[in-house]
Amino acid sequence: MEPAGDEYIEPADGLIHCKKCHGSRQTVVPRFGGSGYFMPRCLCPCKQKAQGLPDRYLYDYTFANDNGQNPAMEKTHAYVEHWKEAYRDNTGLLLFGDVGTGKSFFAGCIANALLDRDVPVLMTNFPSILNRQTGVFAEDRLAFIASLLVIDDLGVERNTEYAMEQIFTIIDSRYRSKKPLIVTTNLKLEEIKNPPDLAHARIYGRILERCAPVLFSGKNFREEGARAAKAAAKEIVSKG
Repeated sequence: MEPAGDEYIEPADGLIHCKKCHGSRQTVVPRFGGSGYFMPRCLCPCKQKAQGLPDRYLYDYTFANDNGQNPAMEKTHAYVEHWKEAYRDNTGLLLFGDVGTGKSFFAGCIANALLDRDVPVLMTNFPSILNRQTGVFAEDRLAFIASLLVIDDLGVERNTEYAMEQIFTIIDSRYRSKKPLIVTTNLKLEEIKNPPDLAHARIYGRILERCAPVLFSGKNFREEGARAAKAAAKEIVSKG
């Protein structure tokens, strides 16, 4: 097995490594029931992150970039620190609240922290999954095998019969496989507890059964960030 252009052979272990993160892209597996071993390919840390966080802006959603202004961050730290128990007990989180209050950022902090610990995580949203033409199971296998699945912005997808069925399939798959799920949504908790129809009731019921609700309230950090970005852009233009 020859290394690709972005790889090299590490003299210390004789395995293929990534030039970017220097993590291993090859591992050693003993041959079952006999002598010898296999040396199959594996994902290095940066490849794991690329698969787990398909949108690059999520790379910046880390505890190190937290401004310390939202008290709910304590709960996200606690979730990471007690990940083994959360995984064992299939305990997820439902992060709900108004737009811009930090739900996606905090979910991303959890995803990045666990990816750094080599925990398989996928953070995505239902529109991204539903837009794939070849089907959820064919294109998003990681959504079902990941130790943690993070669904961002529940409620923004189209409420077609097909969409509702696919969403339930994903949520129910996590429920039956006893793997944790984190959901962020702008919906109010009362809306989730009192769904408008049976299709939503099936989905919300599964989520409420396994995800502890955490309210995000207070100022709109997204608007604050937009104002800062606008001011920075204005300063750059004025120097031209």
